[in-house]
Amino acid sequence: MTVVVVTGVPATGKTTLAKKLAIALSFEYVDGNAIAKTVSDGYDKIRDCEIIDVKKLNVEFEKIIKEKKSVVIDSHLAHELPAKIIDFCIVCKTNLKTLKERLKTRGYSKEKIRENLDAEIFDTVFVEAKNNNHNLIVFDDSSKIEDLIKIIKK
Repeated sequence: MTVVVVTGVPATGKTTLAKKLAIALSFEYVDGNAIAKTVSDGYDKIRDCEIIDVKKLNVEFEKIIKEKKSVVIDSHLAHELPAKIIDFCIVCKTNLKTLKERLKTRGYSKEKIRENLDAEIFDTVFVEAKNNNHNLIVFDDSSKIEDLIKIIKK
């Protein structure tokens, strides 16, 4: 069994990468956002997002991992899973100009755009994943999916 998580700030290319990886590796793609909505503790109107209890989310992720042979989990919270059950944690990053445009296209408010840009500037997801002792791979605008596939297949 192999478990790969793809994480990062919203709009950094997680879903695109996760789906391509799942196909290339013949792994099952897991939409973490859909699962997160099933464990939502409500909606934060100020931050315009679901309120997610990470412990509940991890329980759901762990159930899926036990059921499947090999998975690619796509979620900006996937790096919160325990390192002992994750083989690779891929942190997606993108340049700030591209990120800002993608967030605008999604209709994010100015405040939410600023919050996500700050998270990218301060490398929040990478730091959290590192603090969780994950086997990290950074995938950014200069990375090639072919190189990533080779690393995972090894």
